[in-house]
Amino acid sequence: MVGAGPQLGLAIARTYGTRGYDVALIARNRAKLDGLAEELATEGITAAAFPADVLDRTALTRALQDAAAHFGGIDVLEYSPVGGLRTVMTTPAATEPADVQHEMEFQLYGAIAATKVVLPAMREAGAGTLLFTTGAGSVDPVPQVANVNAAAAALRNWVINLHRELEGTGVQAAHVAIDVSIGTPAFPGFPAAKPEEISPVYWELHTTRRDQAELVFSR
Repeated sequence: MVGAGPQLGLAIARTYGTRGYDVALIARNRAKLDGLAEELATEGITAAAFPADVLDRTALTRALQDAAAHFGGIDVLEYSPVGGLRTVMTTPAATEPADVQHEMEFQLYGAIAATKVVLPAMREAGAGTLLFTTGAGSVDPVPQVANVNAAAAALRNWVINLHRELEGTGVQAAHVAIDVSIGTPAFPGFPAAKPEEISPVYWELHTTRRDQAELVFSR
C-alpha cells in the first residue's frame, strides 16, 4: 500500500487484512507507519512498515522489493499517496510548467515506478491487481486545482491503457476516482463519506469487478 495513512489507507488495510491478507505499509514517516501497523496488529492483521517517499524512486523501489521479500510476494498494489502541504494548487491560467511537473512526479511517475517493480512477478504468476487512486478531478476537472487535475488525468489515462494491455493476462489494473471528501466535508454542503464506506470498492475491483478499468465513488 503506497501512501498508507490513517483514513482511507487504514480502511483499505482492514478490508484486505480481515480477509487474510498481510499488509505492507509504505509512506514517508516511519513512526506513523509503525503506529498503523501496531493498530492493525491489535485487530489480528499482520502489517509491516516500509518507509519511502514516492518522489525518491530508489527508495520506493527498495521499499517494494523489501515488502515482497518480507511477505513472499505482492499480490495487490494500491497506490494513493497524498501530497499534503507540499502541493500548491493553481488555476489553469496561473499554472506554470513546474506546477504540473511536481504533480506528474508525485502521481504519474511514482505510479509507473511502483508498477515496474511489482508487475513482472504478477505477469509471471498470471495473477495480481494494480489499483490507483485520484480525486474525481481526473475525470471532471475543476479550475481551482488545475495542475493537480492535469496530472491525475494523466495517471487515469495511463491506468486505463494498462488495464487494456493486461487484458487476458490474469492481472487487473484499475483506476479509482473519489468524488467525495473523505471523513469530513471539504466545505459546507460538499458530499463526504467515511473511509469504511469507500474501501470495499478496492476489494471488489480485486475480486468481482476484474473486467472494470475504472470506478468513480460518489454520493
